[in-house]
Amino acid sequence: MGTDIRMERKDAVVELVIDRPTKKNALTAEMYAMMAEVLRDADGDPAVRAILIRGTRDTFCAGNDIEDFIKAPPNAEDHPVFRFMHELSHATKPVVAAVAGSAIGIGTTMLLHCDLVYVADNARFSTPFTGLGLCPENASSYLLPLVAGYQRAAELLLLGEPFGADKALQCGFVTQVVPQQEVVTAARAAAAKLAALPAKSVRITKALIKRPHLARIEEHIRAEADAFRPMLGEPAAREAFAAFKERRKPDFSKIA
Repeated sequence: MGTDIRMERKDAVVELVIDRPTKKNALTAEMYAMMAEVLRDADGDPAVRAILIRGTRDTFCAGNDIEDFIKAPPNAEDHPVFRFMHELSHATKPVVAAVAGSAIGIGTTMLLHCDLVYVADNARFSTPFTGLGLCPENASSYLLPLVAGYQRAAELLLLGEPFGADKALQCGFVTQVVPQQEVVTAARAAAAKLAALPAKSVRITKALIKRPHLARIEEHIRAEADAFRPMLGEPAAREAFAAFKERRKPDFSKIA
């Protein structure tokens, strides 16, 4: 396991830690591969009863590392980002998240696949896909309207503007908002409670909750990916990425 992604074991709970603070925990293809491995191994280990995903003290995940993303875009079905999405969306054991600071792009959309989500009062979320000339991913175009309602989901996914912990709670994908210094403790306490329950009961209950949605989640991940991949080479995305590298505001005025 690399230093940017760590796996920590606490009794029957595995913690997947995103630890790249110099880049605000932005994810590279290598990091996605490591996260997929942690999730797969934890879900397949009979001694593991719960999984906790967390970032560092001040940042959860700033989404994709744009430079790495440009060099190694997810243009194939076996790209590590899709392996990560598959492992998270198919995890049979309960997944708890602890979120402090920024959660951008997939840093937000991965939370829609977690069972319990504890966020710090300083958390800031964003789904900035349209501003990058792209479309949503990780089945967020299905899951966000499901939990938040159409208009709220449309606001978040179409405008892509940052929003805070209280709005995330109102949108239905957050379990509880707590002070920043308590968020990891709260998530660990919840994971420990889950781990102390009968494992089969927890596993079957989660499967029954997800059963009506799993096929649609898979369908939306594929549909989003089929739209996302060609959009990477279109003028809007090229302009957005060029503007990022040049540290300027993108100009979409002449782009359809």
